[in-house]
Amino acid sequence: MPAYSAIGSQSITQLVMAYFGVQSKGDETKGRACAAFQTILQSFKLADGPARHDLVQFVDGQGHLNLIAVGYWNDPAKYHAWNASAEVKNWWASDDRLNDGIGYFREILSPRMEQFETIFTAPGPLEGVSILLGGLSEPIIEHGYWGSMRDRLPLSQTDTMDPVGELTLKQGTPAKGGRVIVTGHLNLTLIRSGEDWSRTEDEERRTWFDDIQPVLLEGMNYLRDDGLEVGCYCNRYCYHMGEDGKLQEKGFGVSLWRSLSNLESWAESHHTHLQIFVTFNRLAKKFKELVLYHEVSVFDAGAQYFEYINCHPKTGVMRAL
Repeated sequence: MPAYSAIGSQSITQLVMAYFGVQSKGDETKGRACAAFQTILQSFKLADGPARHDLVQFVDGQGHLNLIAVGYWNDPAKYHAWNASAEVKNWWASDDRLNDGIGYFREILSPRMEQFETIFTAPGPLEGVSILLGGLSEPIIEHGYWGSMRDRLPLSQTDTMDPVGELTLKQGTPAKGGRVIVTGHLNLTLIRSGEDWSRTEDEERRTWFDDIQPVLLEGMNYLRDDGLEVGCYCNRYCYHMGEDGKLQEKGFGVSLWRSLSNLESWAESHHTHLQIFVTFNRLAKKFKELVLYHEVSVFDAGAQYFEYINCHPKTGVMRAL
């Protein structure tokens, strides 16, 4: 099967992928959560706001509904200007966030272009931050074998990208709630792996729902619940939704790992991923409309920011502390 990578202007040297979340549990807090989520969306319209964004939701292993707005910038200076604006800065810093009765989180990640790679199974449409790059390569040869993910990262030509340091609690106590800030470490790794089944029909659609999706979700739930044993700090399987909250027929798993090598080891040897890989390749010829993609990044220690406000202690990277 052919595969493609996203490509963009050489003027783009660094990206920003920012996950802004609202967490709630139960019907009594759902209205407050939706109102807070709308406030975050309105802030995107301010000067220097994200060039584009995705809206997604998921229910975590503790039964909390998480609404997430994922903002993307292809110019970190614009993100920092937006984030430093009075409206954004004061809203997130306000003590009101501590007393709203719901949780909030911000996870800001900024890979340099040499720390970022993508793969798509179709020559369009683009997804995620890749839309800001604007284009796709010709079919690539660096795919379909163990190690191809690393080979697609430009930095791999000069760097083994081994992890240095640990996640560090900078402020707060996860078990007590309140405001918690965590700092990352060199070469912490993100993978976002997505699927769009909205255009599938008949046998292809049945194959997706009966054969592929159950195996995929089994793997995602393993990483969500037990991923720490293989070096996965956190994992979420998110479903896209519209402005009205209606779910769409596409989703993605997004996970943070201690290192690229931890991610590779799980992909190459763990039964939950091998089931996904073998099942898809066995059925690949049936897929004409199903679109798969992923993006992988490693990060400098200073290009990560994790903040959690009144979230349960297994939210995000707090789980790994």
